[in-house]
Amino acid sequence: MEKFEGYIFTALCSTNFLVSCLLFSKITREQRDPYMDELFHVPQAQKYCHGVFNEWDPMITTLPGLYLASIGVIKPVIWLANLTGKVVCSTAMLRFINLLFNCGNLYLLYLIICKLHFKEKTKTASRRILSALSLSTFPVLYFFNFLYYTDAGSTFFVLFTYLMNLYGCHKASALLGVFAIFFRQTNIIWVAFCAGTLVANKMDETWQTEQSKKKDDKSPSQIPLSVNGTKRVMRFLLEFLTTANHVKAVLMVAWPYVLVAVGFITFVVLNDGIVVGDRASHEACLNFPQLFYFFSFALFFSAPTSLCYNRALRFFQSLKKQPFLYVFITGVCLLLVWKFTFVHKYLVADNRHFPFYVWNRIFQRHEALRYALIPGYIFAVWNFMDTLKCRSLFWSLAFVVCLLAATVPQMLLEFRYFIVPYLLYRLHMPLPSLTRLGLEFFLYTAVNAATLYLFINSTFQWPNNPAVQRFMW
Repeated sequence: MEKFEGYIFTALCSTNFLVSCLLFSKITREQRDPYMDELFHVPQAQKYCHGVFNEWDPMITTLPGLYLASIGVIKPVIWLANLTGKVVCSTAMLRFINLLFNCGNLYLLYLIICKLHFKEKTKTASRRILSALSLSTFPVLYFFNFLYYTDAGSTFFVLFTYLMNLYGCHKASALLGVFAIFFRQTNIIWVAFCAGTLVANKMDETWQTEQSKKKDDKSPSQIPLSVNGTKRVMRFLLEFLTTANHVKAVLMVAWPYVLVAVGFITFVVLNDGIVVGDRASHEACLNFPQLFYFFSFALFFSAPTSLCYNRALRFFQSLKKQPFLYVFITGVCLLLVWKFTFVHKYLVADNRHFPFYVWNRIFQRHEALRYALIPGYIFAVWNFMDTLKCRSLFWSLAFVVCLLAATVPQMLLEFRYFIVPYLLYRLHMPLPSLTRLGLEFFLYTAVNAATLYLFINSTFQWPNNPAVQRFMW
């Protein structure tokens, strides 16, 4: 069965690469010149390609991981094929690097799914394969496989880092985490998440040992959401983190991630910040509604696999059982939306990006709409957490903390920032049925088709600017 599954998956990878190449060819013919952020990335990569490493475009905010990886792939190809002239490090050749990362992402997603759902191995070969394929076509990620952006490579190294973490290869995981940071500095959060999973595992073991002594069979994921339950967990966390033996046991395993963290802190101190360039446009803030946008985003794209009648029914039952808790949560959400909503200048100024239209057509239609959406946010958060209830409480805490760190400091509403947390969320859901996976794949394909059609065919021009503009994520 495993051999047959391998043949099917290999054929699927080949088909996926062929279809992506055909789409790549069409997009590159339509948009031959660098577009949007490629105007900065492509010339910088071409400088590296020609051996110029001492020049840096101040508008680029990320470290040079993408350019170094590109040169590492392209230079041997140039030497083997004896290529010369404009084709060397052309826009098309640089973009093609992301198609290779796309193939890698599909394979890594499959391996992670196999590792996370190994207990169901004998029954779910088709579901594992379809799940990996569906996630590899996740619309926001899939679109940027055809342009020279950092997203495909960044996602590849984050997934690779996490896969090695799952296999217990923590030195390799930490090293791959360094590569991920070189693509995007904020990937330090997902390196920290890998370390956090080790802490969560140790906490799970300690909790179960303590509860068995007390003859209490409740696992961390079964602790009720109540004042007493919260007190129990907080007391345990405080005791665990202040016990030398526990801290030592974690550090004995997680030390490679600690070294990466120390190196990153050193970089931040020397660089006087996380961002490399264009700091004025990338200032950190406490934009708490970003978390609500992410949960809404996750609810939409996970709807085929997470929404069901029973889950909706449980939500309304929860409302009936704990009305005062939800009133309190609603009040907190109202305060966060009122006092912590930030609007980046790029969001309202650039009508080429989809977030511009989301903001313009929904949030700017009327001031009250920002608050009217809060019940939807609460359901999205509840659905998100209920979907992950199969994971332990401490694992969920680690993930939520990293999710907060990845979203809240961002002033700009940018769907690309949601790619990694969404994929990790979706990977850790229980494997959906084939029907639900088929619906998910259909949704992603439909969104991809619409996005690529708009990018290729729905061009427009700005006043007093002859350049062709295109819609994109």
